[in-house]
Amino acid sequence: MPDIRIAATDGKGEFAAYVAMPKQTPAGAVVMIQEIFGVNRTMRALSDWVADMGFIAVSPDLFWRQEPGVQLDPDAGQDQWDKAFKLMQGMDQDKAIEDLKATVAHARKMQGANGKVGTMGFCLGGRLAYLMATRSDADCNVSYYGVGLEGLLGEAGNIRAPLILHIAEKDKFVPPEAQAKILEGLKGNRHVSCYVYPGVDHAFARMGGHAWDARAATIANGRTAELLARVLG
Repeated sequence: MPDIRIAATDGKGEFAAYVAMPKQTPAGAVVMIQEIFGVNRTMRALSDWVADMGFIAVSPDLFWRQEPGVQLDPDAGQDQWDKAFKLMQGMDQDKAIEDLKATVAHARKMQGANGKVGTMGFCLGGRLAYLMATRSDADCNVSYYGVGLEGLLGEAGNIRAPLILHIAEKDKFVPPEAQAKILEGLKGNRHVSCYVYPGVDHAFARMGGHAWDARAATIANGRTAELLARVLG
């Protein structure tokens, strides 16, 4: 399906989103939140996978305010990483959350949608999925190896819908002390399930990537699928 356009709520324009449709509708929708590499081949493949599970997948371009249509390849050299980090550092994450909330609202009313919408994010997207749990009305949220969550624990009291955190034990971007703070800060929150995957690094669920781990990814993805099926229908 071709990209769709979604209007920004601040009146600054509109942004593109990749859409993958399931074979049967009506269906719940999942807003797929990009890594630092944009809505690239990986994010499109993940969206197609979610559609194969029976959900509408919508992956918005969150770098559009800096450069629309970014699609970087993390395995293609340091220049791709340098650009990705520059774009991440230039992102207004509060604006990104507003764009994600606009995407959730759009997804609720799409043709074929049943009105239920969750989010699923990876890396930077994992951080934003956590923030969607604290700041939006999404029906559920899934964070894969979200970065910097230890600095966002003050918002945990706002979580009102199911949230899964998939944490890589050997994550070079989330050291052990940060993981300990996250686990302690969310302990006892009945809406949050935290899973730590032993021996794996950041991006363990990126199929074909340097850190891909089939066992951990399969277990994590199974937990994700169970949550989506239970909450989104």
